[in-house]
Amino acid sequence: MAKYIERMNNYNTVVDGKILYYSFLAGANQLLQHQVEINRINVFPVNDKDTGTNLAATVRSVLDNIKPHKSYKTTVNDIAEAALVGARGNSGVIFAQFLYGLSCETKNKARINITEFAESVYRSIPYIYAAISNPVEGTMLTVIKEWSEFLNTKKENIHDFKNVIIDSFYVLEKSLSETTFKLKALNKSGFVDAGAKGFVLFMKGIIDFIRIGDIRHLTVGFQTNISLIQPEHIIDHEITYRYCTEAIIKNLGVGSAEIQKLLSKNGDSVVVAGSETICRIHVHTNRPAELFQELKACGTITFQKVDDMVRQQETATKRKWNIALVTDSSCDLAQELIDYYQINVVPLNLNFGDNHFLDKVTIKPDRFYDMLESQTEFPKTSQINEQTFTNLYSHLASHYDAIIAIHLTSQFSGTFGNSVKAGKRISKEFNKPIYVIDSKNLSGGLGLLVLKVAKNIESGKTADSIVKMITDDILQTKIFVSVRDLKYMIKGGRVSKPKGFIASLFGFNPVISMDEYGKSLLFGNTFSQHSSLKKIMSHIEKISRQKTVWNYIVLHAHNPEGAQKAAEEMVQLIGKNAASIVDISPVIGMHAGNGAIAISLLLTN
Repeated sequence: MAKYIERMNNYNTVVDGKILYYSFLAGANQLLQHQVEINRINVFPVNDKDTGTNLAATVRSVLDNIKPHKSYKTTVNDIAEAALVGARGNSGVIFAQFLYGLSCETKNKARINITEFAESVYRSIPYIYAAISNPVEGTMLTVIKEWSEFLNTKKENIHDFKNVIIDSFYVLEKSLSETTFKLKALNKSGFVDAGAKGFVLFMKGIIDFIRIGDIRHLTVGFQTNISLIQPEHIIDHEITYRYCTEAIIKNLGVGSAEIQKLLSKNGDSVVVAGSETICRIHVHTNRPAELFQELKACGTITFQKVDDMVRQQETATKRKWNIALVTDSSCDLAQELIDYYQINVVPLNLNFGDNHFLDKVTIKPDRFYDMLESQTEFPKTSQINEQTFTNLYSHLASHYDAIIAIHLTSQFSGTFGNSVKAGKRISKEFNKPIYVIDSKNLSGGLGLLVLKVAKNIESGKTADSIVKMITDDILQTKIFVSVRDLKYMIKGGRVSKPKGFIASLFGFNPVISMDEYGKSLLFGNTFSQHSSLKKIMSHIEKISRQKTVWNYIVLHAHNPEGAQKAAEEMVQLIGKNAASIVDISPVIGMHAGNGAIAISLLLTN
């Protein structure tokens, strides 16, 4: 503590890495506490109400991935790198690019004075402007620029670091207030720019820390923030481009200007941040899958993120109920039901060699099954990470009273575990309940459970009662998959090569199901898909004599004709149409293989 006090005393003249780290922590804490308010005033460039969430995600990436270091240069470099990797949204990427410029323009020193700091801030501004294809004044960009100009005018005359930073807050507040009149969209609403406010709040946290000078006050947490802005005052703007699309590209074969041109051709709000060897892109587009196909020629895409801004806007201004519903992309359900019930679907990761895709978002089932046939390398899947759920839950908790998330069986993926961790974190920050459920199922089985929960939310049941009911529903959910060709299960390692060889030799067509623990099991073997479907139908007929079929889903892997025939048989058997007839999710279909047909049931006693 004595060394810390000495550092703060020296803050009048110089700053080292640890003071920079704790200052950033103080600023980040302000952003986390005010993200709800920032979300509510977000009307530019798109009225999707997620600027606070995106800035919070960006600073969380720094807090979660770096540790304090005594060198200023080392710390600013670490902050910039972590921010660039974790940046989200237009404002998050711009903020990360400012930090990147700051790191590039900082001298390799353990301590810097106010003159050196002011110069590095001033010289970072061109980095931001260069990253944005169409810079707009009256945003975070303007506020950072005017703040940098103030610091630059003081660098020679005043050598007191502490007082210069404190005095700069007046410039920040003035610049922020003027954003209302500089942007037409803001002038209509009477709001200040949300990204600019986020930066000013970040600086307020730093300045408060400088004034108090006590490290013990730096506990990162969330406090309920009561905004004076009421929901009915929010203007509902039409969204031209639906998907907020981001990626990290390494091993670049083209310059940032060429990438900007490509992105601008596909949408707007284009930002290309980072260096010539690694960059983070941001664009609003209607065609993320096609865009990523084009971007493959620019370098290696190591990360993708696509947010549905229509769904985000619904969350803020058009939500039908006060309980949010979340699932992952292994949930197979008709898109019209997902849209009607405003279900938030988080994509699993899918890789063909070095090419990274987001399940159902940047690779659609049709293209996936074509690639499954043509590519020599078998695809691999990876779980949804904790940060992705943290970001989503943070946004949803800003608007909903509770969140229910239902995921594919934990026996197949760590997605459920990561969702649980994120749920606990955000539940604590926002003091709102987040229930995360292991469906012990997947595909249509998961789809039926999600649909049942959605209907219970629609009927007005409480989150707690819905969660209690789903425990019984999980035990009553069945799925039967008729595999047409075993080669995919052999390639994917689900069936050993010796066993697969023998089964193929005898022409076996297995029927796969799930047990009560969420593990796959062999339900039966036949000598053709026709026979396996007949076996499935016979079993369903037997079940339906004892229990009522609440609903069912028919699924297929690139086999719509086969699915339609199965659906017609089910109507004869059950007496009602399927809830959905859909393509099996690629992350599931990769093992079932081309031509597979599946039927999922949810039973009631």
